[in-house]
Amino acid sequence: MDLFAIIALLITLTAVLGWINERYLRLPTAIGVTIGGLITSLALIAGTELGLGGEHWATTVLTRINFDQLLMHGMLSFLLFAGALHINLNDLWEHRRPILTLATLGVLISTAIVGLSVFLLLGALGLHLPLVHALLFGALISPTDPVAVLAILKRARTPPSLEVQISGESLFNDGIGVVVFTAILDLALGGHGVTAGTVVLHFLREAGGGVLFGLVLGFIAYRMLYAVDNYSVEVLVTLALVTGGYWLAQEIGLSGPLAMVMAGLFIGNRGRRLAMSDTTRSHLDSFWIVVDESLNAVLFLLIGLEVLLIDLTPRFLAAGMLAVPVVLIARFLSVGAPIRLMRLRAAAVPYALRLMTWSALRGGIAIALALSLPASDQRGLILVMTYVVVVFSLLVQGPSVGPLARRATEAARAG
Repeated sequence: MDLFAIIALLITLTAVLGWINERYLRLPTAIGVTIGGLITSLALIAGTELGLGGEHWATTVLTRINFDQLLMHGMLSFLLFAGALHINLNDLWEHRRPILTLATLGVLISTAIVGLSVFLLLGALGLHLPLVHALLFGALISPTDPVAVLAILKRARTPPSLEVQISGESLFNDGIGVVVFTAILDLALGGHGVTAGTVVLHFLREAGGGVLFGLVLGFIAYRMLYAVDNYSVEVLVTLALVTGGYWLAQEIGLSGPLAMVMAGLFIGNRGRRLAMSDTTRSHLDSFWIVVDESLNAVLFLLIGLEVLLIDLTPRFLAAGMLAVPVVLIARFLSVGAPIRLMRLRAAAVPYALRLMTWSALRGGIAIALALSLPASDQRGLILVMTYVVVVFSLLVQGPSVGPLARRATEAARAG
C-alpha cells in the first residue's frame, strides 16, 4: 500500500468514526475517536482469531507509519501553533509563576517520583527495569500532553485562572519534558560525557534557544503579515512559519515545540490585533481551527490503533495498571508541593489541586517518545506502561474532567 492510500485510509476512517461519535455518542472528539480506534483494533484481533484475517494487514499498514516521526517531526508543529494561537498572552503573563514552576520543577519532581516508584514496585513483581530506564519512563510520562489537554479543556467549563494555568503548563512542559527525556536517554545509552553541567547547558540551549527562536520567527512573520492585506497570502505565511520554522529549529538543535508555542503566542496576540484585517482574522482562525481539529482526530485514531503493535502480555499489562496510580500520585505531589511551598495563586481556587491533577492528560507525545526508544529488553515494558497510562487518561480522566471543572466553578462562585 502506497503513502497516499495510507493517508486516504486514515482520513476516511477518522471521518467515519468522528461522524459516528458526533451523531450518536456526543463525546469529546478526542475520546470518541480513540474509543473507535480501540474498538476497530479489537475487532481486527477478534476477526483474526476467528479465521477472518485483517489484523496482519492492519499491522503491516501501521508499521509503514513511523508514529514518532509523524507526530514529533510533523503534526506536533501544527497542533502546538494552533493551540497557542488562541491563548491570551496577558493572562499567560499574569500566571507566569505557576506555569513556569509546574512546567519545570513539577516535571522534574514527577520524573523522580515515577522513576523511583516504578523501579521499586516492578522489582517486587519480579519485572527487572533498571533505575535509569524507570527514570526514562518517568520523564516521558510526566509532562501533560498539550494536544489532549487543550482538546478536553475546550468543552470543560474550568475556572478561568485554572484554565490558563493548565493550558499554559501543557504548552510548555512537553518541550521541557523532551529535553529531560533526551538527557536521561543519553545516560541509558551509556553516555560517559553526560554530567550535570552538560545537562544544564543542553537545557539552556535547546529550551531557552527554542523560546528565543520562536519569538524571532513570530516577529518576522508579524512584519510580513503587517505589510500585506490578502488573507490567502497571510494564511500561507503562517503555514510557512510552522513548517519551515519547526524544521529549522530541529536542524540547529533548538526545541521545535517551544519555538512553535512562542511563535503561536506572538501571532495570536500581537499579530491578530495589529497586523490583520477582520476578514483575514476570520479566515485565519477558521483555517487553523480546521487544521487543529482534523489533525487531532487523526492523532487520536492512531493512538487507538497502536494497540495492534504492542506486546500486551499479562505481566506487562499488570505493570501498566500499576503505573496508573503511580503517575497520578506523582502528579498530585509534583503540583501540590510547589503550590504549597511557593504559595502560588492556584491554591486559592476550590478543587485546584484535584482538578490540576485529574486534568493532566497524557497522549500521543508520550507514546511517540516511547516508540522512539532504541530496541532493548526494556523497550516493550516501557511502551506497554506508557500505552496503558495514556488510554486511562483519555478514556477515564478525560470524560470526567468536565464534571469536576463544573464543581470547581460552582464552588468558586459560591465562595
